[in-house]
Amino acid sequence: MTVPNDHDEATLASPPEDPEASDTPAPETDPLDALRHEKDELQDRLLRTVAEFDNYRKRIERERRDHAHASMADVIQELLPIIDNLERALDAPAGSDPDVYRTGVELIHRQMADLLRQHGVTPIDATGTEFDPNVHQAVAHEVSAEHREGEVMEEFRTGYMIGERLLRASMVKVAKGE
Repeated sequence: MTVPNDHDEATLASPPEDPEASDTPAPETDPLDALRHEKDELQDRLLRTVAEFDNYRKRIERERRDHAHASMADVIQELLPIIDNLERALDAPAGSDPDVYRTGVELIHRQMADLLRQHGVTPIDATGTEFDPNVHQAVAHEVSAEHREGEVMEEFRTGYMIGERLLRASMVKVAKGE
């Protein structure tokens, strides 16, 4: 039986040597060159990102403009028959019957109101309601015993809503107390 000595333990504990390992150190890269290379890569990525974002912004603006034009074209095409009817009314002979002329204008007005309704535009009911500064524009006040204070007495110009959004406020006359 052999007793291991200190030298044998050291040999057993050390890892085997790598045959490809050499005593020459690996060539070291200059840290400044590495930083320059990294800076160049980052700058290139930044320029590419800026260019991509600029292209994205231009594409979105173009798509938004095209969408607006397409929406506007649809509404204008629906307005054209109404304009045709207005032109026919204007071309009517000067001596035409006023009742026939009025009936034609009423028809055109009805066509226009129907078109607005189809697109979600509704007139604001103002006369007889309580003045609301969110949908009414008071252009006159008048003392009235027949109307309560703050009541809309008369509408000078119709206001319109599209959904819950105000397109145009109603111009109104509002009753005030004595």
